[in-house]
Amino acid sequence: MDLDVVNMFVIAGGTLAIPILAFVASFLLWPSALIKIYYWYWRRTLGMQVRYAYHEDYQFCYSFRGRPGPKPSILMLHGFSAHKDMWLSVVKFLPKNLHLVCVDMPGHEGTTRSSLDDLSIDGQVKRIHQFVECLKLNKKPFHLIGTSMGGHVAGVYAAYYPSDVCSLCLVCPAGLQYSTDNQFVQRLKELQDSAAVEKIPLIPSTPEEMSEMLQLCSYVRFKVPQQILQGLVDVRIPHNNFYRKLFLEIVSEKSRYSLHQNMDKIKVPTQIIWGKQDQVLDVSGADMLAKSIANCQVELLENCGHSVVMERPRKTAKLIVDFLASVHSPGNNKKLD
Repeated sequence: MDLDVVNMFVIAGGTLAIPILAFVASFLLWPSALIKIYYWYWRRTLGMQVRYAYHEDYQFCYSFRGRPGPKPSILMLHGFSAHKDMWLSVVKFLPKNLHLVCVDMPGHEGTTRSSLDDLSIDGQVKRIHQFVECLKLNKKPFHLIGTSMGGHVAGVYAAYYPSDVCSLCLVCPAGLQYSTDNQFVQRLKELQDSAAVEKIPLIPSTPEEMSEMLQLCSYVRFKVPQQILQGLVDVRIPHNNFYRKLFLEIVSEKSRYSLHQNMDKIKVPTQIIWGKQDQVLDVSGADMLAKSIANCQVELLENCGHSVVMERPRKTAKLIVDFLASVHSPGNNKKLD
């Protein structure tokens, strides 16, 4: 083989080896950094821009795409210990002509965390209202979506500020009072009684606990590499004390059943999406809400657990788009591409 050709392959191999080795090193040594890069990449790919809004000295971090237009803006509230980027898997399948806003909930990610903040459901509702006012998002009624804890907050928000919201989507929301506790809730009560707050299943501190949490929240069994599990834990560990404080607040007597106590005050068209195999919050909650909210549509997803947004993003996006079309654009049966 010609020496120049050999040299070309050596140079090309060396050039390719550098980024490959850098990627492998990042994966093995700094998986948490890789996870942050992953979210940055997807925000950029999907056209989601990160911005900050301020209410006095309180900072809200949010991402958005599009501008307010004839269709309602959509505000999306994430669940406990998550962040605004959890919605990216759904955003991927939403039409680009919608104005989308995903906010970090109080104390999460880029939004202010203060020891003086009221982390109760009522306190979080008030903070989200401040955010809405900062963006003037309620200049025209908007569509509000929330999942799990975010669904709890979204439902109570719709009850407290009915003129702000034109329609509502609750994805396996917390905040309902069941006649019988499921296995997960029974376990939580046992931990509370024994004051073993270090063992809350939704606050993992090891890769093994992270794997158990993923299995608890998902019907689909994701095969997650050990390095990624470690990265997910590394990202969360600095915040675990806050998560424990928040968790104890939202399951306290003041907050635990806030949605249940206010669901009959929800007057806007409402969509309920729930995974039939949810092990965290029992799917029977969907029927409770349907009986209390006059204009309510229920969608139950087969082979789906609590992490509906992660397990069934395309289906979730389609349900949202079809619901908005049926409520706000009669006769318009727009389908997802």
